[in-house]
Formats: sequence, structure tokens, C-alpha cells
Amino acid sequence: MTSQAFEAHDHHSCIAEGVASAVQICAERNLQLTAARQRVLEILLSEHRAMGAYEILEHLRAEGLGSQPPVAYRALEFLTKNGFAHRIERLNAFIACSHLDNAHAPVFLICRACERVVEAEANAAQGEIDRVAKRAGFVVERAVREAEGLCPACAPTA
Repeated sequence: MTSQAFEAHDHHSCIAEGVASAVQICAERNLQLTAARQRVLEILLSEHRAMGAYEILEHLRAEGLGSQPPVAYRALEFLTKNGFAHRIERLNAFIACSHLDNAHAPVFLICRACERVVEAEANAAQGEIDRVAKRAGFVVERAVREAEGLCPACAPTA
């Protein structure tokens, strides 16, 4: 698990590495990473918190990249469909994927005070959801696991 989002670090590296990985993956999969899609990914990578579509749209509008909601929604749909971003159900918002290099079952740790979100990796095969589904003969295609609480900086010290 990485707690990088809860620690001080170079956000420019997050953005550069995330975009470079996305460009490479798009080339390998013959996907088109348009300017709007790439900019939405950069916006998501610039902060370690979930962002709503309208907040993203405000960034795009200010930069002259689009002012209509479909611009943001289409970019977010592409990014989530192809694994470059995740939708945080609890917040009805999106976050850039921090594990582009491998298939994974993310768990999202959401700080209710500072609104930072960390994507941690978990072993899906060991989860209770999978055990219950297996007993029922159900095949899980997607599960969202989110935990809300306080990050190390916001939690009261004991």
C-alpha cells in the first residue's frame, strides 16, 4: 500500500509519470488520448483528492478546453473505462488511478477532514465479497471498496 498522497511529495512527478504511463498504455492498446482526455487526467493527477465532473469542467472552461458538461463526462468515461481513473462512489467524484502498471482491486481511503484520497491495493481473491459471491455462484466483475476516516495528518494523536 502507498500512502504517498498523505505525505509531502513532488506533485509534478505524479503528473508527469501518470501521463507518460497513460500515453504508453494508449499506444500499446491503440487508444486515442485526446488533448481533453489528457488534460482531465492531468487535473486528476494534480491533487490527491476526488474531483467532481463540474469541478473538472471549471478547470477546462478556464483553460478554454470546453465549457459544456459532455466534454468532461466523455473524458471521464474514457479514463474510467480504460483504467486511468476511478469513480469514488461515496463522493460521486473521480480520482486518477495510481497503479496503472498492473491489474488490481483498489481500496480507497478517504479523509473526511482534508478530502485527500489514497488508492491502496488489496487482494481481491481474499475479500469477503468474493467469498460470498463464490458461494452464490455469482461472478464479481467490479467491486468498489471505500473507507472514510482521518488521514495521519488529520487524526488526533493518541
